[in-house]
Amino acid sequence: MSRDRIWRAVDVVVLGAGAAGLMAAIEAGKRGRSVVLLDHAKTVGEKIRISGGGRCNFTNIHTGPANFLSRNPRFCRSALAGYTQHDFIALIDKHRIAYHEKILGQLFCDGSARQVIDMLLAECAAAGVAVETGTTIAQVVKPDDRFVIATDRGRLDARAVIVATGGLSIPKIGATGFGYDIARSFGLRIVAPRPALVPLTFGADLLAQTKPLSGVSVDAEVSCGKTRFAEGLLFTHRGLSGPSILQISSYWREGETIAVDLARGVDAFARLKAAKQENPRQQVPTALAAVLPRRMAEWLCAATGATDRLAETSDARLRRLADRVNRWAVTPQGSEGYRTAEVTLGGVDTRDLSSKTMQATAVPGLYFIGEVVDVTGHLGGFNFQWAWASGAAAGRAV
Repeated sequence: MSRDRIWRAVDVVVLGAGAAGLMAAIEAGKRGRSVVLLDHAKTVGEKIRISGGGRCNFTNIHTGPANFLSRNPRFCRSALAGYTQHDFIALIDKHRIAYHEKILGQLFCDGSARQVIDMLLAECAAAGVAVETGTTIAQVVKPDDRFVIATDRGRLDARAVIVATGGLSIPKIGATGFGYDIARSFGLRIVAPRPALVPLTFGADLLAQTKPLSGVSVDAEVSCGKTRFAEGLLFTHRGLSGPSILQISSYWREGETIAVDLARGVDAFARLKAAKQENPRQQVPTALAAVLPRRMAEWLCAATGATDRLAETSDARLRRLADRVNRWAVTPQGSEGYRTAEVTLGGVDTRDLSSKTMQATAVPGLYFIGEVVDVTGHLGGFNFQWAWASGAAAGRAV
């Protein structure tokens, strides 16, 4: 088919068949709009498929505006209120998908993430949405009051375009910056993207020091400035990972120091002092191993010179050791980047979008939703809820 030939004229073209794009297409189709959903990948919902260890952490029961980062923290309020976590749970229930709650309100499928994808495709079919995968989108222009979308299958003519192309995270499943390119071509501003919800890496010296801890995990509290998260932490062969680190990575910037409490909820000095009184002949590493993994306890004691018996170790040295446990100050060198980042921070500037409809204020009929927008959720199902909510907002407005 010639690139110059009109392939189809429709009401709405949705670019990107991920979580946000699927939801937008469904809502638009339910309103009687003719909808074509395009994606360059061969299958839809790849990020859904790999999420939550293959079980899709599809939302969080505690979702609220405070769980999102943006240059404009208030921007997400309208969409989140218009389509809540309870609305998506109702959809899950409608399709009889069994699910369970893990920690901190996170909801996962009992079975497979494929159930969520199949549910969304079934809803698309019921709404009359035409899903076209394996389609390369070359350009989006608006020569008059309608849009022309150039693809390798020909041209589409549409009254409205919804951009749901995602961010730059996880390029191996097809992530690109195409959505930003579209935004720029229509004069919209972009908040500089960066990897978020991503493991942090150490420089060579610190990495050599912490090498013995690779694979060790603890329940930690990690803070950067006034922001703190209390969840699991994992030492890796590159630096630090685990939920608490992924969370803080969205707030951390290069050159900044993070504070780590490796024994959350435990006053290490008080515990060591009590052990010194109760069993003064005990080795310090053994006493510390009562609250930390043995390998970590030995590493901390060696680093602070507290390797003798408790009776032979001054309170000042125990205090230094305890400070290292409860207030370890560490400066990461960087992050693992988009390769392992779960989401992309930044994106289409919310100043150029309507918070109620997600429409570009200066370009009638052009909408941006999901990860491509400068709204990024915390770890734990919040980014999926933003996809559902922003997709529903746009789908109900076109």
